[in-house]
Amino acid sequence: MSAKDAQKAAFEQELDLVKIAPQATPPVCRIMDYGKFCFEQAKREKEARKNQKVVSIKEIRMFSTIDTHDFETKVNQAVKFLQGGDKLKVSVRFRKRAIAHPELGNELLDRFKEAVSSAGTVDKPAKMEGRSIVMFVSPKANK
Repeated sequence: MSAKDAQKAAFEQELDLVKIAPQATPPVCRIMDYGKFCFEQAKREKEARKNQKVVSIKEIRMFSTIDTHDFETKVNQAVKFLQGGDKLKVSVRFRKRAIAHPELGNELLDRFKEAVSSAGTVDKPAKMEGRSIVMFVSPKANK
C-alpha cells in the first residue's frame, strides 16, 4: 500500500505508522501505538537489568615479606569477598632487591591458594607482570 494510504489508515485508527525496516524496498511499516511500545520496551529492559548480577573485581595486594598475622587478615578479607560473589585479583609486589627472589612470591601465592580453596577457585594461575606476580581467583559456583 502507498505511504499516503498507510498514513490515512493509521490516522483513522488513532495509532502511529512506524517504519520497522526502512532499508528494505519497499520500506516495511507497522501501525501501532508507539508510546505504549516504547514504554513496554523500557519496562522489559529495566526488568532485564534488575535480574543481571554485576561481578566486580576486588584486589588484594601483598608484599613478599608479609608476616603471618597480616597474611591471615588478607585471607579472611579474600574469603569475605569471594562469599560475596566478587572475583579477586591477588598480587604480590616486590620492593627493591626482593625481585631477585620471585620464588618467595610463588610460595606465598600457593599458601594463599590453599587458604581460600574452600571459597574460591583459581581462574588464572600466578604470572609475573613487571614488579609483581598476579593471580585471579573466582568464587565457587553455588550448587
